[in-house]
Amino acid sequence: MTVWDDLVGQEKVSEQLTAAARDADALVTAAAADTPPPASSKMTHAWLFTGPPGAGVNQTARAFAAALQCVSPDRALGGVPGCGFCDGCHTALVGTHADVSTVAAVGAQILVDDMRDTVRKSFTSPANGRWQIILVEDAERLNEKSANAVLKAVEEPAPRTVWLLCAPSIEDVLPTIRSRCRHLNLRTPSVAAVADMLVRRDGIEPDVAASVARATQGHVDRARRLATDPAARARRAAVLKLPLRVEDVGGALKAAQELVDAASEDAKQLAEQVDGKETEELKAALGAAQGGRMPRGTAGVMKDLEDMQKRRRTRTQRDSLDLALTDLTAFYRDVLALQLGSRVAIANADAEDALERLARSGTPEATLRRIEAIGACREALDRNVAPLLAVEAMTMALRAG
Repeated sequence: MTVWDDLVGQEKVSEQLTAAARDADALVTAAAADTPPPASSKMTHAWLFTGPPGAGVNQTARAFAAALQCVSPDRALGGVPGCGFCDGCHTALVGTHADVSTVAAVGAQILVDDMRDTVRKSFTSPANGRWQIILVEDAERLNEKSANAVLKAVEEPAPRTVWLLCAPSIEDVLPTIRSRCRHLNLRTPSVAAVADMLVRRDGIEPDVAASVARATQGHVDRARRLATDPAARARRAAVLKLPLRVEDVGGALKAAQELVDAASEDAKQLAEQVDGKETEELKAALGAAQGGRMPRGTAGVMKDLEDMQKRRRTRTQRDSLDLALTDLTAFYRDVLALQLGSRVAIANADAEDALERLARSGTPEATLRRIEAIGACREALDRNVAPLLAVEAMTMALRAG
């Protein structure tokens, strides 16, 4: 199983990256042998991966990073870099390779403090890999200062450094940065391709695979989570019942509270899993005395960690809410399809009774207004409006139609 097998429905992009990985391998081999590099190369020092949610943008960038670090002996015999089994591929894929640095937004933005050490590392030679690779998973969340730091590094990179930037669209990245990157745009995989992947790779029953692939409309990660996590299925089922619970003011406000509480619980669970471990590891690294007393001068470091953890909890809550809003949007899109007699396949076939009930009791114009209300809630959350206020405004708008 090669690293490219994880890229669902991205055959064209896989071909381009495979060719680039071959040329990258040739460049490293030529440098090691002190021979002239190839006259032309499909490899470059900076790449920008874009695509809609669920297309596998981050996974594609990581697969490419693994292929660049591949040390399989089959390469010398004409094999494609990215075997998936060698130490270089494995450590790059699981995130433990010393020369693959990953940057992801902890809160709403990637701050310059989050980028400073990474940018400094980008100017060094690989420690034991073939390339020094910097993978920025949320390039659209770079703020002005952190984006400028990245720009300077991308403008004049070290000879063996590769930048891999991921964003939803090319417009989400500063023009000065994207102009220095080779752009690859991924497309949403087909429902059939996602279902086939779940059957082949995860052993999911064909009927279940088809159902979750259809429900998520080709979103690979969400489809896998729905297929394998009963809690995720329960949360989605609760969200799909919300449109039937907003018929009166009390029901609308209660539904909003429950939606926000569920998102807060997700954030709390993540904090319980991660925060305690991070705090104890940092205390040990700073030389905390027995009994938990910290050395003098370390209070600032601990405060920075607490601030980071708080930002991560806030983002987790809002990501969970955004997932619920995505399910709601898909629900009302199905209602609209029924009202208009569209031949578009219904995504939420498991809620067909509720869909038909709402389709009969409303008009297409009212359904469009409800979809707009969900979009307005998303925008409010992006502007850091208090989650409960934003969701309450949405549920009241869903009630009004």
